[in-house]
Amino acid sequence: MVRHCFQRLPGPLRRAVAGSRAALDRERIARWYLHGRGIEIGALHQPLPAPRSARVSYVDRLGAEDLRREMPELEAHPIVRVDIVDDGERLASIADGTQDFVVANHFLEHCEDPIGAIVSMFRVLRPDGILYMAVPDKRYTFDADRPVTPLAHLLRDHREGPAWSRRQHHEEWIRLVERATAPEAIEVRLADLTRATHHPIHFHVWTQTEVLELIVALHGLVAFDVELIARNGSEVIVVAQKGAKAVTAP
Repeated sequence: MVRHCFQRLPGPLRRAVAGSRAALDRERIARWYLHGRGIEIGALHQPLPAPRSARVSYVDRLGAEDLRREMPELEAHPIVRVDIVDDGERLASIADGTQDFVVANHFLEHCEDPIGAIVSMFRVLRPDGILYMAVPDKRYTFDADRPVTPLAHLLRDHREGPAWSRRQHHEEWIRLVERATAPEAIEVRLADLTRATHHPIHFHVWTQTEVLELIVALHGLVAFDVELIARNGSEVIVVAQKGAKAVTAP
């Protein structure tokens, strides 16, 4: 999922991103791993095709009609029903250990605290439950010119909260994705993003290497086994199975 920031991209790049061959590989991997009842976070108009063995409830921060009003650029696309209105980073309304799987495709980059978000996803999984994530590799997206987010930055966002780095992310997005150069235009956009209740940007960016680094670092917080890591076009797919050990508090 690339939220409405996608519409700010130049036409050729927008078509290149939209033309990804991700669907087939994602669907095949879903057939291998997704069974029982679970959730998908932030699916919008691009839900993961689920196998018959999987029953999916869709989670988003607003109901479908409110999302459509907020993102009129999706008018021509059907949006999935939203079964659970919740903050996908926290999943506060979902009880611990109740889900057979959690799907979060192109969601992590929108999270201000990606480590906390992943811990929350593992929290709601049953032992042996499956986390299925797709994360964009910034080299093949509109984030190509942005520096990768260091692991130390992610750990600080998790420990201290993300307020300390928010302006930095906003400014980087404006300069390196929206390509604003005039100081006045940058200040106007910074003010817009500061006032917004929802921040429609990619806060953090990774390549495949940094995704692997993040997964390794998470072993100190959550017990899990990595089932699959695969490069799939412009994204990295990660499938992990929760272990029996309790998840630490975020």
